[in-house]
Amino acid sequence: MQPYERFFRVEDDFRSAYSRDRDRIIHSGSFRKLEYKTQVFLNHEGDFFRTRLTHSIEVSQIARSISNNLGLQEPLAEAIALAHDLGHTPFGHIGGDTLDECLKKDGFHNGFEHNFQSFRVVSSLEKRYKAFDGLNLTFATLEGILKHSYPYKKNFLPPIIDERFHLSTHPSIEAMVVDRADEIAYISHDIDDGINSGLITFDDLKESELVSYILKKVHDEGIDEENDEMFRYRFSSHLINHLVYSLLEYSKHKVIDSGVLSGVIDAKQEIPIGLDSELETQVKKLKKLLFVKLYQSKEITRKMFAGKQAIKGLYNALMEDEKILPTYYRELLHGRAKHRVVADYMASMSDRYAMKLYNELYGRI
Repeated sequence: MQPYERFFRVEDDFRSAYSRDRDRIIHSGSFRKLEYKTQVFLNHEGDFFRTRLTHSIEVSQIARSISNNLGLQEPLAEAIALAHDLGHTPFGHIGGDTLDECLKKDGFHNGFEHNFQSFRVVSSLEKRYKAFDGLNLTFATLEGILKHSYPYKKNFLPPIIDERFHLSTHPSIEAMVVDRADEIAYISHDIDDGINSGLITFDDLKESELVSYILKKVHDEGIDEENDEMFRYRFSSHLINHLVYSLLEYSKHKVIDSGVLSGVIDAKQEIPIGLDSELETQVKKLKKLLFVKLYQSKEITRKMFAGKQAIKGLYNALMEDEKILPTYYRELLHGRAKHRVVADYMASMSDRYAMKLYNELYGRI
């Protein structure tokens, strides 16, 4: 019996089912490893840059605030937010993209996709109960981790999962809230980290209408850009507040009109969580600007290139000699395809562990 096939007796626990999900995620090994997984800057580059862990906490805070104001299930949004990045590989998105390339090059057409990997972590790979695998999470939490906001169109899941999760439909509104909270969090903290690192300046981003609008708010407080740390903090605070309040203003009546709080929404229905069209356009333009100015900067590209080589080297070594795998993963080979076991092991690594193992295997100690 799979975790999503069981039902909970809430009366046996002082917590709600979704609160229990949240607690099980927080106490998982995969959640702790997020502390040493790259968001944009490699973990060892400074104490104040965001990691996957701090990012997940920031997403959770924003998602909780939005859900509370919309009358949604706050613990459900919190659980989805804390688990939404559990499937990420080391070295950020470049790590996942490289592992996907390695798998497909070897003929494993499903490749690697981090949403599905997050789902696998909580439903299969974490082992906290003798009788079954996974964290025994509720359907709504699992669905939110898998889908984010939209129908799940990847061909990763077996047919029985499709029947359970209705992959052609949207997930709960709480999952949609987390998806937008994720966007708000990474835009704000990537700007903060990028400026703190010296890779970008506010002048680089002033062509964004949204950035210019928020900068005016900070200047109106009488704070000078010379006061770098306070200025960055106030900018992030104003940016998050502006996006959250705008989202609430746009979404509140749509959520009420939808008549659905934590249910399945047909794919043809309009998503009730969002921003007005003008602000949506501004956000898209800012994301494109960050992509060019920050994510594709020479310094970030060089760091990510090193991570890319590590992923390729580890994949080749593990596929060539399965004895390198830890005992737990070697045992999984008896019932699972080798490429999937290797991918699961690699995705579980922190940045520093991946580099350490890569250096050991290739004699670069």
